[in-house]
This record gives sequence, structure tokens and C-alpha cells, in this order.
Amino acid sequence: MVVLKAGSRPPWVGLGAAVWVQIAAGNAYTFPLYSPSLKSVLGFNQQQLTILGVANDIGENVGILPGIACNKFPPWAVLLVGVCASFFGYGVLWLAVSQSVQSIPYWLLWLALCIGTNSSAWLGTAVLVTNMKNFPVSRGTVAGILKGYVGLSAAVFTEVYTMVLSGSASKHLLLLTLGIPIIGLVMMYFVRPCTPASGEDSTENGHFLFIQIASLTLAVYLLVTTILKDYFALGDNISYVFIAVMVVLLMAPLVIPLKMTLFPANIKKLPEGSDETEPLMTPSSSLTNLGSYYESEDVSEVDLLLAVGEGAVGEVKKKRKPRRGEDFKFREAVVKADFWLLWFVYFLGVGSGVTVLNNLAQIGVSLGVDDTTILLSLFSFCNFLGRLGAGAVSEHLVRSTKTIPRTFLMSVTQLIMILIFLLYASALSSVTLYAATGLLGVCYGVQFAVMIPTASELFGLRHFGIIFNFMQLGNPVGALLFSALLAGQVYDSEAAKQTGPNCMGPNCFRATFLVLAGVCGLGSLLSVVLTIRIRPVYQMLYAGGSFRLPQSSSGH
Repeated sequence: MVVLKAGSRPPWVGLGAAVWVQIAAGNAYTFPLYSPSLKSVLGFNQQQLTILGVANDIGENVGILPGIACNKFPPWAVLLVGVCASFFGYGVLWLAVSQSVQSIPYWLLWLALCIGTNSSAWLGTAVLVTNMKNFPVSRGTVAGILKGYVGLSAAVFTEVYTMVLSGSASKHLLLLTLGIPIIGLVMMYFVRPCTPASGEDSTENGHFLFIQIASLTLAVYLLVTTILKDYFALGDNISYVFIAVMVVLLMAPLVIPLKMTLFPANIKKLPEGSDETEPLMTPSSSLTNLGSYYESEDVSEVDLLLAVGEGAVGEVKKKRKPRRGEDFKFREAVVKADFWLLWFVYFLGVGSGVTVLNNLAQIGVSLGVDDTTILLSLFSFCNFLGRLGAGAVSEHLVRSTKTIPRTFLMSVTQLIMILIFLLYASALSSVTLYAATGLLGVCYGVQFAVMIPTASELFGLRHFGIIFNFMQLGNPVGALLFSALLAGQVYDSEAAKQTGPNCMGPNCFRATFLVLAGVCGLGSLLSVVLTIRIRPVYQMLYAGGSFRLPQSSSGH
């Protein structure tokens, strides 16, 4: 029986540390910052560059091994692999762009980029899986916060790139080579399994709200300072002050464990002679009717909550295959129609979005925008809003009286993406470019923040790491099909007609945008089908407006 020992650490320390790891894990989003240097210094054409973009997305999203490792090794070991991948992968790219080593083969650069960005999968999986288990009844909120900070990472790196590194791609790659390992090594002590939060603490919602406000403040700050840096000649001292304030805002989530340490909540004293390992937490009201689900009547509600955090519900005695909402093994989940519907909806949504992200610098230049750092910051800011907002809004939807599945948001945003791609294709003015980029960032972020808790609710937390990472394969597959094979070839074809190295004008990407609009039309249709199919699962899980543990698959 799992018990709670007195003095067990709360999960808020790990969540605060996870924020820094997630910023580091967003390193793959900085590809547009150094991709122009890869093209110019190494003499690549656009198709070669987009194929490197595919390597960027493959490395970032192929997380099957991290998913498996999370079930077998402690979080610090998973983080350590990410540290090594970042050091060696980005180290090779730095050697090439800085021209410290001449004539590095293209295939080696492609492999190095895969390895470097694969650090994202190891770092992100370690903190996401750990914190989803530490907060089992607040999955949507936690996923939105953590993925929100990943979305902000591009703006954080852009701020450092423009204000500290003077726009040097080689210095930026050196930062990725050394900076990410330092963050991972420092934070690995704090990212660990903790006593799962019950959801009954009256201060918990306030703590989540504080982190959401802190992250929103950081997002607005990054956008404003990036714009100021672009339009005004700021001195080095002011730039360093801006960076210092950014670091302080990144540390804001750590205020919660600090406050809990300085002003601990009152805990009932144990009766004299009682065992110190008896449960100290107030049982969750949403767990009161679970005794009939299990054979042993002495299994406490705290034990069940801890079991959810560890993904162990349903292990009492299995006599049947799991039902939706229970813990699935990967081989059990992968044969389900809902699994593939969710995969394809995610693939169509993020695959189309990442095509724009990978080509954002070239899209901007083709439409007359010389400095594309503001475009990247705008996309990053709106990507963050989409992730954070989707986590909070989807949590409200599932707990409403109608228990609307989270995937409803995927349907809505992919419909909006159709209009966004048509707006891109029109290329009416630079204003439409900025508007389309901002809207796309929001819709792109929603896909991530919805897919993660949906996968955990349909297929459980026990094997969530591998299931979630398999879902993420939709990103690199989409990048390969829509970015490398479609956008790259269309761009190079138009550039050849203009007899120049760079393509200028709306025709460079117009055909690509029209195809992506059709892709999102299909995605929205499939999302509607999925939403209708899984609504009974949400009615079971969130009956009465609070999260309910699913019945075990023990046959009771």
C-alpha cells in the first residue's frame, strides 16, 4: 500500500523548476534565428534548408525513447540524456556556422540537428510526465502552463539573441550548446515525483492563477521589449536590465514553494502513538464513492490518489481489457480508433502550423519584411496564449454542466486556421502578415495544450510518456510532407523563375497556403467526429463538475 509520510515535499517546487527546463526544451523553436546563417554561410538552397527544418522537427518530436525511459528511470536520468544531446548536437552546428571546422558534410549537420533538438523531447518529457502525475486532477491546467512556457521559449531566446548576442547565429548556437546543459544540470535535483496534489487544497487554484498571471506578464514583457529593441537604439546597459527583469519573471513560480515554506499551512497533529506514515491529507470529495471499485476495503482514498499519480490504478487484478479513461498499455491504445483520430487531428493541425514556423523567415523576406525577429516573437507570444488559454478554457469546458470534450477547441481553431491560410495567400499587406502570424500562433498552441490532457484522460497516466510522445510524431511527419516536400519545392520553383537566390513576392508560398487551408478543413472535420465519440468518456470522468477516477479494469 502506498502511504504518505510526514514531511513529504509538495509538488510546487518541481513545477517551478519545470518552467526553466521547459524554456530550455523550446530550443527547437529558435531554428528561424540561425537558419539564414546556415543558408548563407554553408551555401544551401531553400529545399536543403527546409530538409534541415525537418531534422529540427524530427529531433524535437521523436520522443518514443524518452517516453519509455520515463517508466523505467527517475526524472534526473532522463534529463541527463537531454543535457548530453544538446551539448553534442548543437556543438557540431556551432562548429559549422562559426567555421571553426570547415566542410562538415550535410548529412552530419542533419544528424547533429536531430540530436540537438532531440534534447527537447528528453527535457520536456521528463518534466511533463512528472508534473502530470504530481497534479493528477489538474491535468489541463498543468499541461497548459508547461506547454505555455515552451511556447514562450522562442521569445526568451530571441530576447537574448537580439540584446545580448548582437544577432550572432554562432553565439546563439554556442548558448544552446552550453546554456541548456547548465539549466538541465541545475534543475534535475528539483524535478522529481512528489506527493500528488489532491485538488482539495483551497489555495491550489490561487497558486495556479498566480503562475498563469506571471507567465502572461512575462509574455507581454517579452513582446514589448522586443518591439522596443527593434524600433529604438537601446544601449547595452538598458538591454542588460531588460534581460535581468526577464530572469526575475521566469523565477516567479518559485514564489509559491517559498511562501509555503515561510508560511506553512496548518496540519493536524497526529494522535499520540500513531504511526507517522498514516495519511495526512484530507480525502478528496471526488473520491468518496470509489471503495466499490476495488477488492480491498482498507485501500484509503489517499492511496488511490497516490495511485493515480503513479498511474497504478487498475493493477489490482486485470480480467478484461481497459476501457477508455482507464490505464492503457501502448499496444492496447494503438489499436483504438480514438487513438488514431486524435493522432490525425493533431498531425493536420500542427503539421500545417509548423510549415509556417519553419519558413517564417523566408515568408517574411518574400513579402518585404527584412527583420523577421518581430514575426518570430509575435508567433511565440501568441503560441503561448494559445497553450495557456487552451489549458484553462478546456478545463472549464470539461467541468461545465455539458462536459464538452477538450477536442472541441481543436475543431474550432482548425476552422479558424483555414481563414488564416487564406489570409496568408492573399498577401494584401504587411499588416495581414502580422495578423495571420499572430492568429496562427494562437491556433497552433491550442493543438498542443489540448492533445496532452486528452491523451492522458482517454488512455491513462501509467504509460502516458510513450503515448504522448507517439502523438507528437504528427509534428515531424507534417513538417516532412508540408514543409520539405511542399513548401520547399514550391519556393525553389518560384525562385528559379525569378533567376535569383531568393524568391520575392506572394507566389513564393501561395500554393502552399492554399493546400494547408484544405488540410485544416479535413482536420476540423475529423476533430468533430472525435469530439462526438469521446463525449461519454468526459461525462464519466467529470460527472458533477469534478474529476472522478475511472473504474479499474479489475472486473468489478
